[in-house]
Amino acid sequence: MKPTLLIVDDEKHTREGLRAAFEDAYEVFVARDADEAARLMQDVPPVAVVTDLRMAGENGMTVLDRALKLSTHPVCVMMTAYGDVDTAVEAMRRGAYDFLQKPVDLRKLTLVLERGLKARSAEDELTRAHTRLDRKFALGEIVGSSRALQDAVEKVRQVAPSNATILLTGETGTGKELFAQMIHQNSRRPKGPFVPVHCAAIPANLLESELFGHEKGAFTGAAERRTGRFEAADGGTLFLDEIGEIDPPTQVKLLRFLESRNIERLGSHKPISLDLRLVCATNRNLEQMVKDGKFREDLFYRLAVVPLRLPALRERRDDIPLLLAHYLQKFSKENGVTAPRLMPASVTLLCDYAWPGNIRELRNTAENLVVLHPGKDIQPNDLDSRLRQTSAPAAVLSSTPSVAHPLDRGENEKRLLKEALTQAQGNRTKAAELMGISRRTLHRKLVQWPELDTGTHD
Repeated sequence: MKPTLLIVDDEKHTREGLRAAFEDAYEVFVARDADEAARLMQDVPPVAVVTDLRMAGENGMTVLDRALKLSTHPVCVMMTAYGDVDTAVEAMRRGAYDFLQKPVDLRKLTLVLERGLKARSAEDELTRAHTRLDRKFALGEIVGSSRALQDAVEKVRQVAPSNATILLTGETGTGKELFAQMIHQNSRRPKGPFVPVHCAAIPANLLESELFGHEKGAFTGAAERRTGRFEAADGGTLFLDEIGEIDPPTQVKLLRFLESRNIERLGSHKPISLDLRLVCATNRNLEQMVKDGKFREDLFYRLAVVPLRLPALRERRDDIPLLLAHYLQKFSKENGVTAPRLMPASVTLLCDYAWPGNIRELRNTAENLVVLHPGKDIQPNDLDSRLRQTSAPAAVLSSTPSVAHPLDRGENEKRLLKEALTQAQGNRTKAAELMGISRRTLHRKLVQWPELDTGTHD
């Protein structure tokens, strides 16, 4: 079903013009004043409201206040021919999503509504993300609703109660330790310890002792007995991150544990029986390492009883607004400041950015924005320059040359429309399908850019 949009304006040609412009994408209702708007909002609660400020009778602020008292707050956009800073600030303070001057730029209003609805959806999803997937299922900071993430979470749901060894794979920064914690929290040992070990951070000559412990005098400098991480994790979960970095001798001892569930401290031949869940993670290709002779094949198969690949952030772009909202709230609360607000253009850039550092990079970006811009509206220029380097739009264009202003939405849209018409050989219906828009919308675009109209129709 189309989302419901309420347009409130005492000028008939304005409200009817906006109705015509948005009726393809929305179920549009119009009202000539605040009273009529109130009745419509009660009958059909809108997901978005566009209201004029100055009208006969009660003004747009009254419409805004009533809209925000609805059980589900709509995205509210204020428009006025009398735009001044004080009015804009007051509207935003009361809860308006944005403030536009008349005559309203339809492209800008379209973008504002799209981004507003996406941001509102992200806020709602963020609230639901911590309570769904069974209330007993602890998600911690794992936030998102994309299919790729849900598939990974569903697999955890299936395997967490078992005793199977799990191998988490994926790029750096995809949240492997968070998933390991979720596995532990939903295992048969949630009250036991969760012991993480970052294998690459421990020198190779110390790793074996760190994991398995040692007896007094086992080597030079071993002045007393030491309990290793395996023993520390008894009754719980041992998480070995960057497992691909362990040396051959440690690989042998790890394999022995998986086969016998016993370990021996360095300098001792007395087996110690342990009851723990082993979860490992790597960002390396262990299968290729096996082929290259750098990792034991028998150990690989023991570790990968249940392989679980975590998706990169670029594979779950729909989750980016959710994650940004989550971390902006988190760091604002930690620092005792008001959360900054991402403007639509900034959200667009952040959703288009490739995020090579994945969630870890996004988390650091959110913290940076909170520290440097508390309570501020974040415009594109407030973002680090690297975040403004976006990939080309993934529409019908696959090999279109770059343009002078890659962030000019209008020029990009015009260029895509031209390419779509070329590929469709002037057939407007086919061109609209390629663009993912209605034929009526395409017609409006051709009225806006008549030079693109080849004169060929369906």
